[in-house]
Amino acid sequence: MEKRWIRKPAPDAEQVRHLADALRVNEAIISLLCQRNVCTFEDARAYFRPSLEQLPDPLLMRDMDRAVNRLLKALHLGERVLVFGDYDVDGTTSVALVYSYLRQFFGAERIDYYIPDRYKEGYGISEAGIDFAHEFGYQLIIALDCGVKAVDKIAYANERGIDFIICDHHLPGAELPAAVAVLDPKRQDCPYPFKELSGCGVGFKLMQAFTQQQGLPEEELYELLDLVAVSIAADIVPIYGENRTLAYHGLRLINDRQRPQRPGLDALRELAGLQTAELNISSLVFGFAPRINAAGRMGDAKRSVAMLLADTTAEAVATAGVVDKTNQERRGFDTSITKEALEMIEQDDLLRSARTTVLFKQDWHKGVVGIVASRCLDKYYRPTIILTESNGKATGSARSVVGFDVHQAIEECAELLDQYGGHMYAAGLTLPVENVPAFREKFERIVAGRILPEQLIPPVEIDYTIQLSDITPSFYRLLSQMEPFGPGNPNPVFASERVYAAPDSARIVGNSHLKIALTQDGHHTVDAIGFGLGEYYEQIRRGQAFSVCYTVEINEYRGAKNLQLRLKDIRWE
Repeated sequence: MEKRWIRKPAPDAEQVRHLADALRVNEAIISLLCQRNVCTFEDARAYFRPSLEQLPDPLLMRDMDRAVNRLLKALHLGERVLVFGDYDVDGTTSVALVYSYLRQFFGAERIDYYIPDRYKEGYGISEAGIDFAHEFGYQLIIALDCGVKAVDKIAYANERGIDFIICDHHLPGAELPAAVAVLDPKRQDCPYPFKELSGCGVGFKLMQAFTQQQGLPEEELYELLDLVAVSIAADIVPIYGENRTLAYHGLRLINDRQRPQRPGLDALRELAGLQTAELNISSLVFGFAPRINAAGRMGDAKRSVAMLLADTTAEAVATAGVVDKTNQERRGFDTSITKEALEMIEQDDLLRSARTTVLFKQDWHKGVVGIVASRCLDKYYRPTIILTESNGKATGSARSVVGFDVHQAIEECAELLDQYGGHMYAAGLTLPVENVPAFREKFERIVAGRILPEQLIPPVEIDYTIQLSDITPSFYRLLSQMEPFGPGNPNPVFASERVYAAPDSARIVGNSHLKIALTQDGHHTVDAIGFGLGEYYEQIRRGQAFSVCYTVEINEYRGAKNLQLRLKDIRWE
């Protein structure tokens, strides 16, 4: 697929010079820092050494005082507390964090957790969950990663004498639920300075405020930042500001093999084949998140929480094995449904030429439609919605392209929908089955009238153009200190121009991957791999010069480590 190369503007030369004088490092590194608004020595110190002491005061969050007071009241009055969370990674890590931390204060007999059944109860706070709390005498529910739009459900709970503390990070609706406290930094009236916390991050802030109000040291709470790091990675929230600090320290916990590891995450590391690797955000996204998510997608998400809470290796391994088997089942559904969805597009002239993809099939597995939407987006790169039937309704997930707000486009079809919610790039929706054709038509009309032609071409943002000779072990060491990488602090993408394939180095590996050694001067060569770029093999062999854009990584093979470029695209001179 053709890609747009977008070269980021060069930072201010004076800023680069001042920071270069202060840090005395490679100019390319300095430019990367300035592009990320790291422009002074003090900024750089905070960036390279994020400190937990710099975290914003949790009491700056609207309703935090009310939330802590209600929690303390429950503690002192001997009330029972139910920790309620969504069934995805963010929700299950939130539940594991809050439940495990509060259990030491409330005791196991006064606190429990609840994850709604994806298929019977759907997303968010459910009447079934409230009925469970009422039946078993829970007076307070802490809702995590959900609830900010649950106006009717909170009213239902209030009628039954059950209080709610909501910890959410999604955009609120026009009316807030009548809960005791609604903690959400995205509330318009919330002065909290960092708006992009994960749901688990909001739960962490509640525990931080609770700890401070009790006059307790925070070190024990910081031991739970491994869970926050997993939530940040899996929920694809921006990794700058407070999130970067939390992820940085969470990853340090996960990678510190000198300290006891969380048995559940250790079991996941082994199942993902990452026993000896230094884990980063990408490792958590691709190694941990699918397995944790699979339990909620395919069955009971409580299994994921049980795995994260496991006290012993034996218990964790047993639970992780079940979760991993569930993930294998999920992958089978994912592969077959993706194949079916792509065939539906390829065999329909209207679908192929449309500006959107909206597909509906009654028997597709509800737990994988979001993944299938992402796969179709990778292939056709346009706003995509995949729907299936559940409880007599069409329900599914949306994914979008860079720069296009799919949530807003869905909102403009609200009269055809029963419910919807989400973000700019990912959303969920439910509608009557008979409304699917009308929705497909209106959604296509809205998107086609608004989306720019260039938004339908995948972009590659290039940070800096360098020579291959700049890529040295010391250069890579400096780059690696910029981690954790992710949205808001992406792994730097470099370009190099007029490069050639070293003689006889180009070959195809796997089905369609390009393995090659690149040179610019005939002397300095760097190994590179381009996943899915095998189509360029014949043209490269002809000896013509070309440009490449790439990230820099370490490749480990049979115990040997070497620098390698991961190619993102190739252009011919």
